[in-house]
Amino acid sequence: MDPRPPPPLPALFKAALAPLQAFFRLEASSGILLALCAGVAMVWANSPWAPLYTALFEAPLALEIAGFRGAFTFQEFVNDGLMTLFFFLVGMEIKREMAAGELRTPARALLPLVAALGGMVVPAALYLAFNAGTPAAGGWAIPMATDIAFSIGCLTLLKGRVSHPLVVFLTALAIFDDIGGILVIAFFYGTGIHAEWLLAAGGVALLLGVSNRFYVRNGLVYAVLGAALWYTMHHGGVHATLSGVVLGLFIPARPTRPGREVLRQLAAYVAKCVDEPEDEAVRSAQLLAIEEQLEDIEPPLNRFVHLWHGYIGYAIVPLFALANSGISLAGMSLADLGRPLPLGIILGLFVGKQLGIFLFTWVAVKGKLSPMPGGAPLSQLHGVAVVAGIGFTVALFVANLAFVGKEELLTEAKLGILLGSLLSAVVGYLLLRFGPRGASVPATS
Repeated sequence: MDPRPPPPLPALFKAALAPLQAFFRLEASSGILLALCAGVAMVWANSPWAPLYTALFEAPLALEIAGFRGAFTFQEFVNDGLMTLFFFLVGMEIKREMAAGELRTPARALLPLVAALGGMVVPAALYLAFNAGTPAAGGWAIPMATDIAFSIGCLTLLKGRVSHPLVVFLTALAIFDDIGGILVIAFFYGTGIHAEWLLAAGGVALLLGVSNRFYVRNGLVYAVLGAALWYTMHHGGVHATLSGVVLGLFIPARPTRPGREVLRQLAAYVAKCVDEPEDEAVRSAQLLAIEEQLEDIEPPLNRFVHLWHGYIGYAIVPLFALANSGISLAGMSLADLGRPLPLGIILGLFVGKQLGIFLFTWVAVKGKLSPMPGGAPLSQLHGVAVVAGIGFTVALFVANLAFVGKEELLTEAKLGILLGSLLSAVVGYLLLRFGPRGASVPATS
């Protein structure tokens, strides 16, 4: 091992790299990248190169493993394959919050649970008020979604103006929203139940439970079982991406040994190592031993979240936005926004979300079920409720499930999602930017 430090990067290269490094250090960067990809898709789909956009995402792909062959388009690979990893991260985030976060006690979880319920029921009811009895009625779950990356990213741009407890409240609300969305997808957007395949999926889930019980740390084991779960759920009639959530919930979330015990042993071991003669091979073995001991206090769930968060936030979700936001506006006019489908989604996201979250939270606080987060003023609660109407990723995902083979309805739904989310982001930002300043700086990790 060469003890000399690596040569410094050329000044020009460092200057070119600095803005990119600064962008990825920005906590809102994944949300900004998501918005950029959605914008690029819209421009691309309405440019002279629109046929290239269509050809790219409708390109046929095939995969064959051990005699099992699957054929799909590139867009289906993104939506049904890569988005499973997004739901895997969602499942792990839910488990982490339940194990050691904001959802670990009923008292802490009560208010965001009530708020999330209002933020799902009211938008769905508002959508159905416009679309009940029409072919678009099946899209009632579209405006129920809150996009956690976009919403928290928006609050990150308002550092110092939104109290930290309200940021935590929105995060927990969005997690409950994800749970609600997962249940809706599982129960209402399947393709017909096949009991024998679901029984096989149950067997795979049992193996995952055994792996969790015996604290299996090897990621390859979970990858193989996760792939088997995806396959069995796909054939069982439950949307296969939900296998990612199930897999995430089975990743061990607690360390094998108490942290204090490990650190005491490590301190004694390091003290002994310091007094030993310097030898490169011995030092390498000592460092490896230290690393192995430190692994005992880092649960696999934390390690997997850290490993996958960047890939999902900066690659998979932006690619999903690029693949699903390309809406051709040819032949459309502003009058088309008055159609029941896009209007129901726009009003559901922008009006229904803020109304449901604000009213349900206000009633819960007035009824003394739970205190207002951080004693925040009602104006800040209202601003956060408006921001929660940014329902991008999961809303697009539900729209794709609700309107399979109905391209005209899907296009209208996507347009409603984009405009409703944009309206919620802009108005929510302005309300919080020019409203009363929060009591503490938010932490949006």
